[in-house]
Amino acid sequence: MAGFLLNFVLNKIKLLMKRSFHKLLFAGGLLLFSLYNAQSADQTLSKEQIEAKKKAAAEEKARLPKPYHPEANAALDIQNAIAIAKKEHKNVLIQAGGNWCIWCLRFNDYVQKTAELKQIVDNNYIYYHLNWSPENKNEKVFAAYGNPGDKLGYPVFIILDENGKQIHTQDSGVLEEGNGYSFEKVKEFFNSWKPKTS
Repeated sequence: MAGFLLNFVLNKIKLLMKRSFHKLLFAGGLLLFSLYNAQSADQTLSKEQIEAKKKAAAEEKARLPKPYHPEANAALDIQNAIAIAKKEHKNVLIQAGGNWCIWCLRFNDYVQKTAELKQIVDNNYIYYHLNWSPENKNEKVFAAYGNPGDKLGYPVFIILDENGKQIHTQDSGVLEEGNGYSFEKVKEFFNSWKPKTS
């Protein structure tokens, strides 16, 4: 079916080339659209495959550590993190998300289990997990940082300097690789926002 459609569209393109440039652009768009749809149809998952993926994700989520605490007083916790950061001349790394978010859990687990990344974090940051969930959306805290999760999704990272000034907000999507995270990209992110030594 995709081959027939491709030949049909190519023949149309040849005819349209004789008529006008605008029609050629339209036909090219049609060709791309047709090829994309034909490719997408080939990649459709069966109901069983979708259920298997959901089950695997649920099992993964169940076994990963849960670093978020909906019951916590996030504003007070962040103030305490800033006080420690000031004393130790570190920045504060806030990972916003929730225990419902598999990508949030994967990131935390990856950092904790990757010795080099964990060392960079331990040496340069006070690491805090800011909860966003139906139980506690921490709306005032998120508003103070520009509600980055609304724009970028979760997890989202907020970097504060030792005085509590927001110096960076990081989209986590650019750090992903396959079903996890890129070591090089995460390492570069951590190294880019660690405290500057004078």
